[in-house]
Amino acid sequence: MAQRDALLLDFLATTPWKNATRDPLAADASGRSYERLTHNGATAILMNAPYEAGEDVRPFVAVTKMLKSFDLAPPQIFAMDIENGFLVLEDFGNDLFARMCEVSPNLEKPMYSAAIDVLTKLHKHDAPDELPPYDLAVYLREAQLLTSWYLPALTGKLSPALQSEFDALCMQTFAQIPTDNPVLVMRDYHAENLLWLPDRTGTSRVGLLDYQDALAGHSAYDLVSLLEDARRDTSPDLRNDMIQQYLENSNHNANSFMAAYALLGAQRNIKIIGIFTRLSLRDGKAHYIDLIPRVWDHLMRDLQHPACAKLSAWIAQYAPPPTDKNLQKLRSSK
Repeated sequence: MAQRDALLLDFLATTPWKNATRDPLAADASGRSYERLTHNGATAILMNAPYEAGEDVRPFVAVTKMLKSFDLAPPQIFAMDIENGFLVLEDFGNDLFARMCEVSPNLEKPMYSAAIDVLTKLHKHDAPDELPPYDLAVYLREAQLLTSWYLPALTGKLSPALQSEFDALCMQTFAQIPTDNPVLVMRDYHAENLLWLPDRTGTSRVGLLDYQDALAGHSAYDLVSLLEDARRDTSPDLRNDMIQQYLENSNHNANSFMAAYALLGAQRNIKIIGIFTRLSLRDGKAHYIDLIPRVWDHLMRDLQHPACAKLSAWIAQYAPPPTDKNLQKLRSSK
């Protein structure tokens, strides 16, 4: 830690922020940490992404350039130390969508509408060639987080036969997701990664964060991420209005798009339940368990689509719901 602190100070000494005050910001689920730098009345955000913690700033830098080329609003990068994993970024302030929806509920629909405009604009562009594909192999690997963490914690380790059955059902189910015309998928496009910037205009009113894991995939994915939020409730009316807005401004067939939306929603929510269980049991972050019931509700709704019928039957038979008793089993004792 002392060595990393020294590297950080050496980096800041090469920037205009060498004499800045540093205030820690709330941590997220990753190995990254953030601080707000303040100097002469100006502020910036310091990203600290240690390679030894599995982090890498290079994808963030690359995707930032992609999003800027599409005339969207990722933060400017003021300074970088790629070798050691430090970035100084534009400070978008504190007005996260999630916070603004709490303090000014009347802003919810305008903000979400602006976020839909961002996706509409982004999806007019093909995915850059350098992005890896969000393909069937990734869908399966992510879905297996459910059977690697959530199910074993509640029912014990799956038998090889049951694991094979789950894998085959996932492959069969998610193979229905169209692979043509992929777009840049940010993957964590939700109310705690979007900043409201009302002094700007158009899609620049939505400041973008946490997109370094972007892949080339289906355009419904980020819509699912926004509307089936793990961290805050979204009403049926809001979800329906935003989906309708998106469809009215795109060339998608509504029926096929909604099938893909349900399939991607099921895949994403299965993954998140596994991730939140892992964050609790492996990393000692038990507060993520409190979010699982909301994610489960999203999953149950997605599984009602006929395209998910076989997977829905398997989940109903083998995946226990997140009752209070089951949630307690998922809480870390660390």
